[in-house]
Amino acid sequence: MDDIKKGAREVETDAKQTWRKADGDESLSDKVANAGDEARKHLGNAGDEIRDTADDSTQDMKREYRDGETDAKASWRRSDGDESVADKVGNAGDEIRENLGNVGDEMRGDR
Repeated sequence: MDDIKKGAREVETDAKQTWRKADGDESLSDKVANAGDEARKHLGNAGDEIRDTADDSTQDMKREYRDGETDAKASWRRSDGDESVADKVGNAGDEIRENLGNVGDEMRGDR
């Protein structure tokens, strides 16, 4: 998606600059406007990069949290020395929930 937005920014900036040059006279105000458009384009692209990095970090933290929570619950169920069918079902449910949470984050684009 960021590539699409980056491409759209390029097209928009190029179109504006071409429009300003259409009259054959590139005035000082045209040059200032072009510089502003370039700055906006670069800031938009940088913002997307920062957001991607933050999303990756968030995804990693959420994945680690889910993994730790699942492991802690499994350890708690084993603590009585008897891993019953209910314990196994609980562990399986926790693992499914963990995996679905990770897949949900991937589908939402948190990664």
